[in-house]
Amino acid sequence: MKDIPHDELVAKINEFTKVSRERELTSEEEKERKEYRDEYLMRIRSSMKSNLDGVEYKKK
Repeated sequence: MKDIPHDELVAKINEFTKVSRERELTSEEEKERKEYRDEYLMRIRSSMKSNLDGVEYKKK
């Protein structure tokens, strides 16, 4: 799953959300959606950490 591009990852999550509004997801779909969400959150957290690690406070 780490090889999936960000846009495709978001599209897949959105697809599960759309389906969940139409009907209840199966246990397999729930598991897959959780995996996609976890991957998405891991990427966001990693990106945020990288951004914050690059911030340097300079006192005037």
